[in-house]
Amino acid sequence: GWIIFASLKSALTQLGYDPSSIFLTFDIGCSSNMGDFLNGYAIHGLHGRAIPTAIGMKLANHKMPVIAVMGDGGCYGEGGNHLLHVCRGNHDITVIVFDNGVYGLTTGQVAPTAKKGFKSKSTPAGVIETPINPLSLTISQGATFVAQGFAGNQAQFAEIIKKGIAHKGFSLINILQPCVTFNPTHSFDYYKEKTYLLAENYKSNDMKSALNEVAESVTAEKFPLGIIYEVEKPTFTDGLPEIKDKISF
Repeated sequence: GWIIFASLKSALTQLGYDPSSIFLTFDIGCSSNMGDFLNGYAIHGLHGRAIPTAIGMKLANHKMPVIAVMGDGGCYGEGGNHLLHVCRGNHDITVIVFDNGVYGLTTGQVAPTAKKGFKSKSTPAGVIETPINPLSLTISQGATFVAQGFAGNQAQFAEIIKKGIAHKGFSLINILQPCVTFNPTHSFDYYKEKTYLLAENYKSNDMKSALNEVAESVTAEKFPLGIIYEVEKPTFTDGLPEIKDKISF
């Protein structure tokens, strides 16, 4: 978690933001304890509700960059419905997800990205369901920037964050992060073996290529790192008549 915090802080500094020029919203959990350390206009929301909070921030001041920090449980579990609609609306916010397969703060219950068969406090006989694939899900539902990083590769991760924040449209950055306490099988060594960098000639603006690249990334345990999909489309606030046509009500 500290590596992700340091990478985000470095990215914001390099982009030239100060604490008064950024909106931040934090979910509940280990990921969102970052709210106690990262200075900015920020709020803790209810569990799974950081995305609608971020959308509200963007609607209130559409010129401010907005970042939501969440865990895989809050974003893909409790907040899964919000994730679908922020994608299809292409709201101009950036969501950073700590993906470690468990609910770490509440001591290791299984999260939606956990491997099938994974045994936890909430699934002592093993997970029955297939894990969610957040990359294919968000690409197919309208996200215009989808990327994946690894907490063990801080330099690459910081660059991905910078590009995600700068992107105009909805950005999802999924971060593969070991939870050594409650998910010891997904260690740093595990991710070093299972992750790979996208090829230099990879074209991130082609949806079919992107979906093919990530189709079996979760079930086959082969995780691509980098910007997987990026296109330019009008954002939600671009279409609001109050902004587009400067209409007041």
